[in-house]
Amino acid sequence: MARYTGSVCRQCRREGVKLFLKGDRCFSEKCAVSKRHTPPGMHGQGRKKQSEYGIQLREKQKVRRAYGVLESQFRKYYDLASNMRGITGENMLSLLERRLDNVAYRLNFGDSRPMARQMVTHGHLLVNGKKVDIASYLVKAGDVISIREKSTDVDFFKTLKEQGAARTVPKWLELDAEKLSGKVVVLPSRDDIDLTIEEHLIVEYYSR
Repeated sequence: MARYTGSVCRQCRREGVKLFLKGDRCFSEKCAVSKRHTPPGMHGQGRKKQSEYGIQLREKQKVRRAYGVLESQFRKYYDLASNMRGITGENMLSLLERRLDNVAYRLNFGDSRPMARQMVTHGHLLVNGKKVDIASYLVKAGDVISIREKSTDVDFFKTLKEQGAARTVPKWLELDAEKLSGKVVVLPSRDDIDLTIEEHLIVEYYSR
């Protein structure tokens, strides 16, 4: 499957905001966005004022890159959200939050979404006691996500078990750090999204 293999810090600089793709580095002085406020490339400082289409495109790209999905995947989430009851933009964000790799990140099973995705694809996670290695798997209310017993010896999980969660777990999830497991209490709502997103711009982009 195709995936981005370049510098993730360039993605943050291109969007002009922290997408938290490098874990602890994003909170340090080494963060590329903190050090350089311009887009990457030789013409980064000379970019002109964006058009309405450009603003919509950048918002779509920002969300897509934050959650680490390809364009084709992102469009499928939009199409699925548009066929659901409720507000399309909010439905789409809820679907993205329900991805297993994002849930693993939210539960502190990874310092970043890319790291959490790796944990999933390497088979370290169980959903309701069964191994799931598909990052795009959508969790449901009541699902229990845990670390496979054979993976509990990994240093990262040992630290989580001993020291607890490094980040606050959102209210729609419950984490038992000692047992290395979490539960989906309810489906995520718009208020549970911690990124600054103007989802209506994405809806406008795909409605053109």
